[in-house]
Amino acid sequence: MREMKDSGIEWIGKVPVEWKIDNPQYHFSQRKDRAKQGMVQLTASQKYGVITQTEYMERTGANIVTVQKDFDILKLVCAGDFVIHMRSFQGGLEYSEKTGSISSAYVMLIPSNTIREPRYYKWFFKSSNYIDALSSTSNLVRDGQAMRWSNFIQLPILFPPAEEQQRIADFLDAKCAEIDALTADIQTQIDTLEQYKRSVITETVTKGLNPDAEMKDSGIEWVGKMPLAWDAVPNKYLMYKVKNICPVYNGEDILSLTTNGVIIRDLNGGGKMPTSFDGYQKVTPGNLLMCLFDIDVTPRCIGLVKNFGLTSPAYSQFVMRTGAYAPYYYYYYLMVDYTKELLHMAKNLRHSLTEDQLGAIKAPNPPYEEQVQIAEFLDKKCVEINLVIEDKNRQLATLDEYKKSLIFEYVTGKKEVPTS
Repeated sequence: MREMKDSGIEWIGKVPVEWKIDNPQYHFSQRKDRAKQGMVQLTASQKYGVITQTEYMERTGANIVTVQKDFDILKLVCAGDFVIHMRSFQGGLEYSEKTGSISSAYVMLIPSNTIREPRYYKWFFKSSNYIDALSSTSNLVRDGQAMRWSNFIQLPILFPPAEEQQRIADFLDAKCAEIDALTADIQTQIDTLEQYKRSVITETVTKGLNPDAEMKDSGIEWVGKMPLAWDAVPNKYLMYKVKNICPVYNGEDILSLTTNGVIIRDLNGGGKMPTSFDGYQKVTPGNLLMCLFDIDVTPRCIGLVKNFGLTSPAYSQFVMRTGAYAPYYYYYYLMVDYTKELLHMAKNLRHSLTEDQLGAIKAPNPPYEEQVQIAEFLDKKCVEINLVIEDKNRQLATLDEYKKSLIFEYVTGKKEVPTS
Protein backbone atom coordinates (compact mmCIF):
# COMPACT_ATOMS: atom_id res chain seq x y z
CA MET A 1 0.00 0.00 0.00
CA ARG A 2 1.47 3.35 -1.05
CA GLU A 3 2.45 5.94 1.51
CA MET A 4 0.18 8.99 1.63
CA LYS A 5 0.49 12.52 3.00
CA ASP A 6 -1.94 15.28 3.78
CA SER A 7 -2.04 17.69 0.84
CA GLY A 8 -3.12 20.53 3.10
CA ILE A 9 -5.95 21.20 0.64
CA GLU A 10 -9.38 20.28 1.91
CA TRP A 11 -10.94 19.40 -1.45
CA ILE A 12 -7.99 17.19 -2.42
CA GLY A 13 -7.30 15.42 0.85
CA LYS A 14 -4.42 12.90 1.02
CA VAL A 15 -2.06 12.31 -1.90
CA PRO A 16 0.96 10.03 -2.46
CA VAL A 17 4.08 11.30 -0.69
CA GLU A 18 6.08 11.65 -3.92
CA TRP A 19 3.48 13.88 -5.58
CA LYS A 20 4.14 17.63 -5.68
CA ILE A 21 1.66 20.48 -5.28
CA ASP A 22 2.06 23.91 -6.83
CA ASN A 23 0.22 27.00 -8.02
CA PRO A 24 -0.85 26.69 -11.69
CA GLN A 25 0.31 30.22 -12.53
CA TYR A 26 3.86 28.85 -12.70
CA HIS A 27 2.91 26.12 -15.16
CA PHE A 28 0.34 27.74 -17.44
CA SER A 29 0.24 31.01 -19.32
CA GLN A 30 -2.54 32.81 -21.11
CA ARG A 31 -2.80 32.76 -24.89
CA LYS A 32 -3.92 36.18 -26.06
CA ASP A 33 -3.30 35.84 -29.79
CA ARG A 34 -6.04 36.91 -32.16
CA ALA A 35 -7.35 34.39 -34.63
CA LYS A 36 -6.63 34.71 -38.31
CA GLN A 37 -9.41 35.20 -40.80
CA GLY A 38 -10.73 31.95 -42.25
CA MET A 39 -9.82 29.76 -39.27
CA VAL A 40 -12.44 27.19 -38.31
CA GLN A 41 -14.71 28.54 -35.58
CA LEU A 42 -14.85 26.44 -32.42
CA THR A 43 -17.00 26.38 -29.31
CA ALA A 44 -16.37 24.97 -25.83
CA SER A 45 -19.08 22.82 -24.25
CA GLN A 46 -19.27 20.81 -21.05
CA LYS A 47 -20.60 17.73 -22.80
CA TYR A 48 -18.53 17.63 -25.97
CA GLY A 49 -15.39 19.59 -25.12
CA VAL A 50 -13.93 21.94 -27.74
CA ILE A 51 -15.53 21.15 -31.09
CA THR A 52 -16.38 23.02 -34.28
CA GLN A 53 -19.52 25.12 -34.29
CA THR A 54 -20.87 22.92 -37.09
CA GLU A 55 -20.39 19.78 -34.96
CA TYR A 56 -22.01 21.47 -31.98
CA MET A 57 -25.10 22.48 -33.96
CA GLU A 58 -25.40 18.99 -35.46
CA ARG A 59 -25.19 17.34 -32.03
CA THR A 60 -27.44 19.70 -30.11
CA GLY A 61 -29.73 21.26 -32.69
CA ALA A 62 -28.81 24.67 -31.26
CA ASN A 63 -28.10 27.65 -33.46
CA ILE A 64 -24.78 29.48 -33.07
CA VAL A 65 -24.11 32.78 -34.78
CA THR A 66 -20.96 32.43 -36.87
CA VAL A 67 -18.77 35.52 -37.07
CA GLN A 68 -18.82 36.73 -40.67
CA LYS A 69 -16.93 40.00 -40.24
CA ASP A 70 -14.97 41.77 -37.49
CA PHE A 71 -13.03 38.52 -37.29
CA ASP A 72 -10.41 40.12 -35.06
CA ILE A 73 -12.75 39.80 -32.07
CA LEU A 74 -12.03 36.05 -32.05
CA LYS A 75 -9.12 34.51 -30.17
CA LEU A 76 -6.74 31.78 -31.28
CA VAL A 77 -6.97 28.39 -29.60
CA CYS A 78 -4.36 25.73 -30.38
CA ALA A 79 -4.46 21.97 -30.04
CA GLY A 80 -3.18 21.22 -26.53
CA ASP A 81 -4.61 24.39 -24.97
CA PHE A 82 -6.99 24.31 -22.05
CA VAL A 83 -10.04 26.57 -22.25
CA ILE A 84 -11.75 28.41 -19.41
CA HIS A 85 -15.26 28.94 -20.70
CA MET A 86 -18.19 30.76 -19.20
CA ARG A 87 -19.56 27.67 -17.44
CA SER A 88 -16.28 26.22 -16.23
CA PHE A 89 -17.54 26.47 -12.65
CA GLN A 90 -20.25 23.96 -13.64
CA GLY A 91 -18.31 21.53 -15.81
CA GLY A 92 -14.59 22.16 -15.47
CA LEU A 93 -12.02 23.33 -17.98
CA GLU A 94 -12.02 21.95 -21.51
CA TYR A 95 -9.01 20.43 -23.28
CA SER A 96 -8.77 21.36 -26.96
CA GLU A 97 -7.58 18.84 -29.49
CA LYS A 98 -8.26 21.31 -32.30
CA THR A 99 -6.71 24.54 -33.57
CA GLY A 100 -9.04 27.34 -34.62
CA SER A 101 -10.81 30.49 -33.53
CA ILE A 102 -13.03 30.88 -30.49
CA SER A 103 -15.03 33.52 -28.64
CA SER A 104 -13.03 36.29 -27.00
CA ALA A 105 -15.07 35.58 -23.84
CA TYR A 106 -12.95 32.45 -23.30
CA VAL A 107 -9.51 32.26 -21.69
CA MET A 108 -6.94 29.99 -23.35
CA LEU A 109 -4.29 28.35 -21.15
CA ILE A 110 -0.97 27.21 -22.61
CA PRO A 111 0.63 24.41 -20.60
CA SER A 112 4.39 24.82 -20.05
CA ASN A 113 6.93 22.00 -20.43
CA THR A 114 6.40 21.18 -16.72
CA ILE A 115 2.98 19.80 -17.70
CA ARG A 116 4.34 16.46 -18.87
CA GLU A 117 1.05 14.75 -19.71
CA PRO A 118 -1.76 17.20 -20.59
CA ARG A 119 -4.27 14.33 -20.71
CA TYR A 120 -3.79 13.82 -16.97
CA TYR A 121 -4.80 17.46 -16.41
CA LYS A 122 -7.73 17.04 -18.77
CA TRP A 123 -9.12 14.64 -16.17
CA PHE A 124 -7.87 16.59 -13.16
CA PHE A 125 -9.77 19.68 -14.33
CA LYS A 126 -12.90 17.54 -14.82
CA SER A 127 -12.82 16.22 -11.26
CA SER A 128 -16.07 17.13 -9.50
CA ASN A 129 -14.09 18.22 -6.43
CA TYR A 130 -12.00 20.58 -8.57
CA ILE A 131 -15.16 22.00 -10.17
CA ASP A 132 -16.78 22.54 -6.77
CA ALA A 133 -13.66 24.29 -5.52
CA LEU A 134 -13.51 26.40 -8.69
CA SER A 135 -17.12 27.54 -8.16
CA SER A 136 -16.20 28.85 -4.72
CA THR A 137 -13.27 31.00 -5.87
CA SER A 138 -15.42 34.08 -6.22
CA ASN A 139 -18.62 35.33 -4.63
CA LEU A 140 -19.42 36.83 -8.03
CA VAL A 141 -19.68 33.46 -9.76
CA ARG A 142 -23.34 33.09 -10.64
CA ASP A 143 -25.37 32.15 -13.69
CA GLY A 144 -23.97 34.09 -16.62
CA GLN A 145 -20.76 35.07 -14.80
CA ALA A 146 -17.63 33.89 -16.59
CA MET A 147 -14.60 32.33 -14.93
CA ARG A 148 -11.27 34.07 -15.37
CA TRP A 149 -7.52 33.50 -15.01
CA SER A 150 -7.77 35.03 -11.53
CA ASN A 151 -10.11 32.20 -10.50
CA PHE A 152 -7.95 29.50 -12.07
CA ILE A 153 -4.76 30.47 -10.22
CA GLN A 154 -6.46 30.33 -6.81
CA LEU A 155 -6.54 26.52 -6.88
CA PRO A 156 -3.33 24.49 -6.44
CA ILE A 157 -2.79 21.56 -8.82
CA LEU A 158 -1.03 18.23 -8.39
CA PHE A 159 2.14 16.94 -10.06
CA PRO A 160 2.44 13.16 -10.05
CA PRO A 161 5.61 11.66 -11.56
CA ALA A 162 5.46 11.91 -15.38
CA GLU A 163 5.12 8.15 -15.97
CA GLU A 164 2.26 7.97 -13.46
CA GLN A 165 0.50 10.88 -15.13
CA GLN A 166 0.53 8.86 -18.34
CA ARG A 167 -0.75 5.69 -16.65
CA ILE A 168 -3.58 7.64 -15.01
CA ALA A 169 -4.50 9.33 -18.30
CA ASP A 170 -4.47 6.05 -20.23
CA PHE A 171 -6.56 4.34 -17.57
CA LEU A 172 -9.15 7.12 -17.34
CA ASP A 173 -9.32 7.48 -21.12
CA ALA A 174 -10.25 3.80 -21.40
CA LYS A 175 -12.51 3.48 -18.35
CA CYS A 176 -14.43 6.69 -18.96
CA ALA A 177 -14.91 5.74 -22.62
CA GLU A 178 -16.55 2.51 -21.40
CA ILE A 179 -18.79 4.45 -19.01
CA ASP A 180 -19.67 6.97 -21.71
CA ALA A 181 -20.62 4.16 -24.09
CA LEU A 182 -22.92 2.64 -21.45
CA THR A 183 -24.37 6.07 -20.73
CA ALA A 184 -25.02 6.72 -24.42
CA ASP A 185 -26.74 3.33 -24.77
CA ILE A 186 -29.02 3.98 -21.79
CA GLN A 187 -29.79 7.49 -23.03
CA THR A 188 -30.77 6.01 -26.39
CA GLN A 189 -33.14 3.64 -24.57
CA ILE A 190 -34.65 6.60 -22.69
CA ASP A 191 -35.10 8.56 -25.93
CA THR A 192 -36.79 5.52 -27.50
CA LEU A 193 -39.14 5.19 -24.52
CA GLU A 194 -39.98 8.90 -24.64
CA GLN A 195 -40.72 8.62 -28.36
CA TYR A 196 -42.87 5.53 -27.72
CA LYS A 197 -44.83 7.42 -25.06
CA ARG A 198 -45.41 10.28 -27.49
CA SER A 199 -46.59 7.90 -30.20
CA VAL A 200 -49.01 6.16 -27.80
CA ILE A 201 -50.46 9.53 -26.74
CA THR A 202 -50.75 10.74 -30.33
CA GLU A 203 -52.37 7.54 -31.59
CA THR A 204 -54.83 7.32 -28.70
CA VAL A 205 -56.04 10.94 -28.54
CA THR A 206 -56.58 11.07 -32.30
CA LYS A 207 -57.73 7.50 -33.13
CA GLY A 208 -59.27 6.27 -29.87
CA LEU A 209 -59.00 2.84 -28.26
CA ASN A 210 -60.98 0.82 -30.82
CA PRO A 211 -58.62 -0.24 -33.64
CA ASP A 212 -61.65 -1.32 -35.72
CA ALA A 213 -63.50 1.99 -35.49
CA GLU A 214 -64.62 3.46 -38.82
CA MET A 215 -62.66 6.60 -39.61
CA LYS A 216 -63.37 9.95 -41.26
CA ASP A 217 -61.35 13.04 -42.11
CA SER A 218 -61.15 15.27 -39.03
CA GLY A 219 -60.53 18.44 -40.97
CA ILE A 220 -57.61 19.11 -38.58
CA GLU A 221 -54.25 18.95 -40.34
CA TRP A 222 -52.26 17.45 -37.45
CA VAL A 223 -54.98 14.95 -36.52
CA GLY A 224 -55.77 13.46 -39.92
CA LYS A 225 -58.44 10.80 -39.70
CA MET A 226 -60.47 10.29 -36.52
CA PRO A 227 -63.30 7.91 -35.52
CA LEU A 228 -66.61 8.46 -37.30
CA ALA A 229 -68.44 9.03 -33.99
CA TRP A 230 -66.19 11.97 -33.05
CA ASP A 231 -66.76 15.64 -33.86
CA ALA A 232 -64.25 18.40 -34.48
CA VAL A 233 -65.27 21.61 -32.72
CA PRO A 234 -63.59 24.96 -31.95
CA ASN A 235 -61.92 25.15 -28.56
CA LYS A 236 -64.31 27.89 -27.42
CA TYR A 237 -67.02 25.23 -27.17
CA LEU A 238 -64.78 23.01 -25.05
CA MET A 239 -63.25 25.43 -22.55
CA TYR A 240 -63.25 29.04 -21.40
CA LYS A 241 -60.62 31.19 -19.78
CA VAL A 242 -60.87 32.37 -16.18
CA LYS A 243 -58.62 34.75 -14.28
CA ASN A 244 -59.03 34.68 -10.51
CA ILE A 245 -56.56 37.35 -9.40
CA CYS A 246 -55.09 36.90 -5.94
CA PRO A 247 -55.54 40.20 -4.02
CA VAL A 248 -52.90 39.37 -1.40
CA TYR A 249 -50.47 36.52 -0.82
CA ASN A 250 -51.46 34.39 2.17
CA GLY A 251 -48.87 31.65 2.05
CA GLU A 252 -50.40 29.69 -0.85
CA ASP A 253 -48.26 27.22 -2.80
CA ILE A 254 -46.60 28.72 -5.87
CA LEU A 255 -47.24 26.52 -8.91
CA SER A 256 -45.11 26.38 -12.05
CA LEU A 257 -45.85 24.94 -15.48
CA THR A 258 -42.93 22.63 -16.30
CA THR A 259 -42.08 19.63 -18.46
CA ASN A 260 -43.09 17.54 -15.43
CA GLY A 261 -46.54 19.11 -15.30
CA VAL A 262 -47.97 21.79 -13.01
CA ILE A 263 -45.83 21.36 -9.92
CA ILE A 264 -45.46 23.08 -6.57
CA ARG A 265 -42.35 25.24 -6.63
CA ASP A 266 -39.79 23.93 -4.15
CA LEU A 267 -38.81 27.12 -2.36
CA ASN A 268 -36.47 25.19 -0.07
CA GLY A 269 -34.72 23.42 -2.95
CA GLY A 270 -33.68 26.38 -5.06
CA GLY A 271 -37.06 27.60 -6.33
CA LYS A 272 -37.45 31.37 -6.14
CA MET A 273 -40.24 33.23 -4.41
CA PRO A 274 -41.80 35.83 -6.75
CA THR A 275 -40.58 39.36 -6.08
CA SER A 276 -44.11 40.62 -6.72
CA PHE A 277 -47.53 38.95 -6.76
CA ASP A 278 -49.12 41.52 -9.08
CA GLY A 279 -51.39 39.64 -11.45
CA TYR A 280 -50.82 36.25 -9.80
CA GLN A 281 -53.92 34.12 -10.06
CA LYS A 282 -55.52 31.38 -8.03
CA VAL A 283 -55.85 28.05 -9.84
CA THR A 284 -58.18 25.15 -9.18
CA PRO A 285 -57.57 21.40 -9.56
CA GLY A 286 -59.16 19.97 -12.69
CA ASN A 287 -58.51 23.05 -14.82
CA LEU A 288 -56.04 23.30 -17.67
CA LEU A 289 -53.08 25.68 -17.47
CA MET A 290 -51.68 26.88 -20.77
CA CYS A 291 -48.79 29.13 -21.73
CA LEU A 292 -49.88 31.05 -24.82
CA PHE A 293 -47.19 33.74 -24.75
CA ASP A 294 -43.62 33.31 -26.01
CA ILE A 295 -44.50 29.79 -27.12
CA ASP A 296 -41.12 29.48 -28.82
CA VAL A 297 -39.21 29.64 -25.52
CA THR A 298 -41.55 27.93 -23.06
CA PRO A 299 -40.54 24.35 -22.12
CA ARG A 300 -44.19 23.22 -22.15
CA CYS A 301 -47.48 24.85 -23.18
CA ILE A 302 -49.98 22.67 -21.33
CA GLY A 303 -50.52 21.30 -17.83
CA LEU A 304 -53.34 19.81 -15.77
CA VAL A 305 -53.81 21.57 -12.42
CA LYS A 306 -53.82 19.07 -9.53
CA ASN A 307 -53.27 21.39 -6.55
CA PHE A 308 -54.72 24.65 -5.27
CA GLY A 309 -52.21 27.49 -5.44
CA LEU A 310 -51.04 30.58 -7.28
CA THR A 311 -49.48 30.85 -10.73
CA SER A 312 -47.78 33.50 -12.81
CA PRO A 313 -49.95 35.92 -14.81
CA ALA A 314 -48.07 34.62 -17.87
CA TYR A 315 -50.25 31.48 -17.78
CA SER A 316 -53.88 31.12 -18.92
CA GLN A 317 -56.29 29.00 -16.86
CA PHE A 318 -59.14 27.22 -18.65
CA VAL A 319 -62.30 25.64 -17.21
CA MET A 320 -63.85 22.81 -19.21
CA ARG A 321 -67.39 23.16 -20.50
CA THR A 322 -70.01 20.43 -20.16
CA GLY A 323 -69.04 17.41 -22.25
CA ALA A 324 -65.29 18.12 -22.20
CA TYR A 325 -63.04 16.10 -19.86
CA ALA A 326 -59.91 18.00 -18.79
CA PRO A 327 -57.52 15.00 -18.58
CA TYR A 328 -58.34 13.99 -22.17
CA TYR A 329 -57.67 17.50 -23.45
CA TYR A 330 -54.51 17.65 -21.37
CA TYR A 331 -53.20 14.63 -23.29
CA TYR A 332 -54.49 16.02 -26.58
CA TYR A 333 -52.70 19.33 -26.10
CA LEU A 334 -49.65 17.51 -24.84
CA MET A 335 -49.58 15.83 -28.25
CA VAL A 336 -50.03 19.22 -29.93
CA ASP A 337 -47.23 20.59 -27.76
CA TYR A 338 -44.91 17.72 -28.74
CA THR A 339 -45.37 18.52 -32.42
CA LYS A 340 -45.19 22.29 -31.80
CA GLU A 341 -48.43 22.92 -33.71
CA LEU A 342 -49.33 25.85 -31.46
CA LEU A 343 -45.93 27.37 -32.18
CA HIS A 344 -46.44 26.93 -35.92
CA MET A 345 -49.81 28.70 -35.68
CA ALA A 346 -48.38 31.45 -33.49
CA LYS A 347 -45.34 32.25 -35.65
CA ASN A 348 -47.21 34.97 -37.52
CA LEU A 349 -48.72 36.25 -34.27
CA ARG A 350 -45.51 37.23 -32.48
CA HIS A 351 -45.24 33.72 -31.05
CA SER A 352 -48.35 34.18 -28.91
CA LEU A 353 -52.04 33.26 -29.07
CA THR A 354 -54.97 35.14 -27.59
CA GLU A 355 -57.95 33.41 -26.00
CA ASP A 356 -60.02 34.15 -29.13
CA GLN A 357 -57.34 32.79 -31.46
CA LEU A 358 -57.06 29.60 -29.43
CA GLY A 359 -60.84 29.41 -29.21
CA ALA A 360 -61.16 29.35 -33.00
CA ILE A 361 -58.81 26.38 -33.40
CA LYS A 362 -60.63 23.08 -33.78
CA ALA A 363 -59.96 20.00 -31.63
CA PRO A 364 -61.44 16.47 -31.62
CA ASN A 365 -64.48 15.98 -29.41
CA PRO A 366 -65.05 12.27 -28.67
CA PRO A 367 -68.14 11.22 -26.69
CA TYR A 368 -67.57 12.12 -23.02
CA GLU A 369 -67.38 8.50 -21.84
CA GLU A 370 -64.73 7.80 -24.45
CA GLN A 371 -62.73 10.85 -23.35
CA VAL A 372 -62.68 9.42 -19.82
CA GLN A 373 -61.64 5.96 -21.07
CA ILE A 374 -58.82 7.42 -23.18
CA ALA A 375 -57.51 9.53 -20.29
CA GLU A 376 -57.60 6.61 -17.86
CA PHE A 377 -55.81 4.37 -20.37
CA LEU A 378 -53.11 6.97 -20.94
CA ASP A 379 -52.72 7.62 -17.20
CA LYS A 380 -51.95 3.93 -16.68
CA LYS A 381 -49.79 3.56 -19.79
CA CYS A 382 -47.72 6.66 -19.10
CA VAL A 383 -47.11 5.58 -15.50
CA GLU A 384 -45.78 2.24 -16.78
CA ILE A 385 -43.47 3.92 -19.29
CA ASN A 386 -42.36 6.60 -16.82
CA LEU A 387 -41.39 3.96 -14.25
CA VAL A 388 -39.06 2.34 -16.78
CA ILE A 389 -37.65 5.76 -17.71
CA GLU A 390 -37.09 6.58 -14.03
CA ASP A 391 -35.17 3.33 -13.60
CA LYS A 392 -33.02 4.18 -16.62
CA ASN A 393 -32.37 7.65 -15.21
CA ARG A 394 -31.27 6.08 -11.91
CA GLN A 395 -28.82 3.96 -13.88
CA LEU A 396 -27.48 7.13 -15.53
CA ALA A 397 -27.12 8.82 -12.15
CA THR A 398 -25.26 5.77 -10.76
CA LEU A 399 -22.87 5.75 -13.73
CA ASP A 400 -22.32 9.51 -13.40
CA GLU A 401 -21.45 9.19 -9.71
CA TYR A 402 -19.18 6.23 -10.43
CA LYS A 403 -17.36 8.20 -13.12
CA LYS A 404 -16.93 11.21 -10.83
CA SER A 405 -15.58 9.00 -8.05
CA LEU A 406 -13.26 7.19 -10.44
CA ILE A 407 -11.78 10.41 -11.79
CA PHE A 408 -11.25 11.96 -8.36
CA GLU A 409 -9.70 8.88 -6.77
CA TYR A 410 -7.18 8.37 -9.58
CA VAL A 411 -6.21 11.98 -10.29
CA THR A 412 -5.48 12.47 -6.57
CA GLY A 413 -3.64 9.16 -6.22
CA LYS A 414 -6.03 7.60 -3.71
CA LYS A 415 -6.22 4.69 -6.11
CA GLU A 416 -3.18 3.54 -8.04
CA VAL A 417 -3.14 2.32 -11.64
CA PRO A 418 -1.27 -1.00 -11.80
CA THR A 419 2.10 -0.74 -13.55
CA SER A 420 1.53 -3.91 -15.56
